[in-house]
Amino acid sequence: MKRTDKEKKELVTRLSRIEGQVRGIQKMIEEDRYCIDVLTQLSAAKAALDKIILQVLKDHSRGCVVEAIKQERGDEAIDELIAVLDKFVR
Repeated sequence: MKRTDKEKKELVTRLSRIEGQVRGIQKMIEEDRYCIDVLTQLSAAKAALDKIILQVLKDHSRGCVVEAIKQERGDEAIDELIAVLDKFVR
């Protein structure tokens, strides 16, 4: 799927924020911060990643999968999507 410049910028901005969160978590661990505080920050970073994952899955479904169906390659695209989704439920 071809993303617009705006869409790319939004994803990169979110990823940059997550990168900062992860650096902060690393520092918390280095400073022996309270485990619950570290876990809270890990949960926030995971939630942010989950939002990006969902957006990319939506984009793929609405773009690549729809296009594959139009080109009569729908079964292949759906199998590929299911295979990648399987990685997230393990």
